[in-house]
Amino acid sequence: MFIFKKETKIPENLGEILERFQRLDERIEKLSRKLDELELKGRKHIQKIGVVRFNPFKDVGGNQSFSVAILDEDDNGVVVTGLYSREGNRIYAKPIKNGNSSFQLSEEELRAIEESSGGNQKNKNNQAAK
Repeated sequence: MFIFKKETKIPENLGEILERFQRLDERIEKLSRKLDELELKGRKHIQKIGVVRFNPFKDVGGNQSFSVAILDEDDNGVVVTGLYSREGNRIYAKPIKNGNSSFQLSEEELRAIEESSGGNQKNKNNQAAK
């Protein structure tokens, strides 16, 4: 069924006009409910990404290490950190809930979360690793 199918018949009396308005009201109500549903689902989609590149070790240059925060509208998601060294690479992922993690976050991970939120991180309860 096409929601916006074109009416070909011109209404001839007030009853037909009112009937069309009733159908339009029903369609608008259906679209409004669908929009509300999509907005609710959309809150859980990736909406914020922050990337920080850095050098974790003095002997390795080029800012090849990174932290990436990938969050939804409610600041839930994950922060992924890749550490590059001459001996090898390490990748770590930490879950984020409401802008915080149950794991200790490094300074770079906190910066990535803050960057993903445009510098407006709601909760800053984590302390950077020392």
